[in-house]
Amino acid sequence: EVQLQASGGGLVQAGGSLRLSCAASGLTFDDYAIGWFRQAPGKGREGVSCINSSDGSKYYADSVKGRFTISSDNAKNTVYLQMNNLKPEDTFVYYCAVYVGSTVRVSITPWDYWGQGTQVTVSS
Repeated sequence: EVQLQASGGGLVQAGGSLRLSCAASGLTFDDYAIGWFRQAPGKGREGVSCINSSDGSKYYADSVKGRFTISSDNAKNTVYLQMNNLKPEDTFVYYCAVYVGSTVRVSITPWDYWGQGTQVTVSS
């Protein structure tokens, strides 16, 4: 059974940084992608970034390019999302998910497993 544990959210001032972690267990697949998403209450979900285990390829939404960096520690089965120069509009609940396969089309991929969210709040 795949389980995902997202952590690292919090309250930060605009311009600050946070690093989110997504610890995964039960990943027995040869090829998978781990993605980060964000969502405000009552709003649609936005695909933020993903990384593929097969070749390390990455995807970033335009809204976070140059500010967010996704990385993985395969030994720890953990994917990180380093978020720099945070803005108030980055305030969301952030989720991580797993897709069995490779993808860079974060928003249209049918993600297979989801973790619980972690709240990120950026004050102005």
